[in-house]
Amino acid sequence: MIQDVSRSLAVVQQQIDELDELTNQTLENLNTVAGSERVAKWKIKTIALLTDIVGREEGEKFAGTLPGPSFTNDLVEEFTDLVDCYRTPLVALAKRLAQVSRPGS
Repeated sequence: MIQDVSRSLAVVQQQIDELDELTNQTLENLNTVAGSERVAKWKIKTIALLTDIVGREEGEKFAGTLPGPSFTNDLVEEFTDLVDCYRTPLVALAKRLAQVSRPGS
């Protein structure tokens, strides 16, 4: 069980790192349209990984994560809001998995 939790935690952390990399690349290039498209592809991959490695319930929960409406005309802010909407639940999942992998903490 602990090995599975460790593997799950590693996958979640890898997906957070990939999202951070996509974010940095997009903000460096200032091409939020391409960045949003890359995030959409990343999300599909992440859903599959979470479903396979962490569990169906977590995959479905992440699949249901949708960005809220945006009322700004600032494309960079809208992009960072999009990233945060996916990053936040992954960070929370990583924290839960880390607690499970360290029983008695």
